[in-house]
Amino acid sequence: MALEPWRHLGKRLAAALLLVLALVAHPAGAQTPRSAASAITEDSRLIALFREDQRREQMLDPLQLLFHGAEVPPGELRRVFTDEQLRLTRQSAQQSMAALKRIDRRRLTPQRQISYDVFLDNKREELEWLAPDMIALTAVRPMDHFGGLHIEFPSIMAANGAVSYDSEADYWRNLAVLRMLPVMFANAELRFRQGLDSGVVETRLTTANMIAQIDALLAQPQDQSPFLSPVASFPEGVPEAHRAQLRQAYGAALRDDVLPAYRRLRKFLNDEYLPAAREAVGLSAMKGGAGLYRRLIEKETTLSLDPEAVHQLGLAEVARIQREMEQVKVKLGYSGNLKGFFEEVRTNPRYHPQTAQELADGFAKAARAVDAHIPRLFLHTPATRLEIQPYPEYRAKYDAGGSYNEGSADGSRPGVFFYNTYDLPSRFLTGITTLYLHEGAPGHHFQISLAQEDKSLPDFQRFGGNNAYVEGWALYAETLGHEMGLYRDPMQHWGTLDDEMLRAMRLVVDTGLHARGWSREQAIAYMLANSGMGRSDATAEVERYIAWPAQALSYKIGALTIQRLRRKAEAALGARFDLRQFHAQVLESGALPLPVLEAKINRWITAGG
Repeated sequence: MALEPWRHLGKRLAAALLLVLALVAHPAGAQTPRSAASAITEDSRLIALFREDQRREQMLDPLQLLFHGAEVPPGELRRVFTDEQLRLTRQSAQQSMAALKRIDRRRLTPQRQISYDVFLDNKREELEWLAPDMIALTAVRPMDHFGGLHIEFPSIMAANGAVSYDSEADYWRNLAVLRMLPVMFANAELRFRQGLDSGVVETRLTTANMIAQIDALLAQPQDQSPFLSPVASFPEGVPEAHRAQLRQAYGAALRDDVLPAYRRLRKFLNDEYLPAAREAVGLSAMKGGAGLYRRLIEKETTLSLDPEAVHQLGLAEVARIQREMEQVKVKLGYSGNLKGFFEEVRTNPRYHPQTAQELADGFAKAARAVDAHIPRLFLHTPATRLEIQPYPEYRAKYDAGGSYNEGSADGSRPGVFFYNTYDLPSRFLTGITTLYLHEGAPGHHFQISLAQEDKSLPDFQRFGGNNAYVEGWALYAETLGHEMGLYRDPMQHWGTLDDEMLRAMRLVVDTGLHARGWSREQAIAYMLANSGMGRSDATAEVERYIAWPAQALSYKIGALTIQRLRRKAEAALGARFDLRQFHAQVLESGALPLPVLEAKINRWITAGG
């Protein structure tokens, strides 16, 4: 379905139209023409601030720009992982905060008040994490096995990756970017060495996993390298006479720059860093780690939460979900206890794919079923296409069961839902529907694509966000399978409970690891004892929490917030409640901090829905 017509207007006209709509909805508090003009003027000043902030910062994070498909001068990559990059980013944020104080929020239109609140929250957080005490704990750990440059860069530079290969000029520019990898790796090594000197180091587990990931990439035959995939075939815009030269140039860059850089990084990690890495996996065992973990909880959930309170919430959610699991296992024909059924699900071939094609067919079927229900639940759908693909072989072993890669803002590159075919006996047919709802539609694909496509939003709302909203929405999207009737099948009902259990266990395990001193093995054992997930998935999940503390808390915290807001709106609005309108309110402003989202929904309820 098309977006609202005003989304295609210029920003000033859109602001004016929003103002008119506000006057119609709230005549008692209507502004005079003079005050309306004042609001538009204040909106203009705010938008100008956003543009100036973006202009200054657009080259301060060139890797992020590359990931979003922007053209980046290769020389800008020299600043990645450097003090200069941090200094310039801090100066820019301070300048923006000073300018924001000169904006009168009361004179902004409702849409721009939300933008103001999000921008203020973003800049406050940015400055907090750029403080010297935080830099000392974070910058010296520049990569890990879950989100490091060593695994992200191949995905950025590969054919059908983030960067474009539409013309010969694209090829030459991207070749220069490719040749900057040794500089970025050298900067990362310097950061790691600073951590060695200060005693702030990664875990042995994470370091060993990074080494294994590099080994997997180095073991690939060169003709199968993702870095050479762009020259395996060419678009029509590249002259035939120049293609051999490009193949030779990319081959030389791989041989002389890329592979030697990976080998040097591997040697450093294996010979120097690994022996000094910490054995204990939790942040509480790292110098300054306990305080860092509390800051990470607030960053990932946008709420100030006590680790022990989160732990107890997780235990309560685990118990609630297990009660529902008891009922579904009976529908699946099992009369034993729940622990026994967990083992039954792990070992009975009935619950596992026999071939990769069986998984592919299952996800395609789920996509068709979801598509049939979307018009009943949503006013707007993305213009960006969604594709379903298995993970590339080189990364499958270290990834979870599925993930989403966003498409381009103009829709020319589709969003991709990746699913995992590594170790098929550990994958589950029961999880097909809930995983597609989360990673695909209407989960990440809807939320991310609708925001990107809405040009009325400032870029930080279109492309930015926080995990509590982004992952909270995706987990909430899983629950819509009940309203779609997709969980009438006990197999798929079990799958969504199992996935919901995963998010509840994350509250327990993440806080257990990083605040209570749990070991990797203790965390894996807890997950196996309280769910039907396979050991490979449980291991990958726990190692992810070790590498990315507190991020896993965002799913359940965000989803519980959205569910609570929906119940509140249903109770307040009664027959006037329209689920499609509620979803539009949640999605139409981009990824909001949870307090900003709650304030927005409260205003919508007060206005009568």
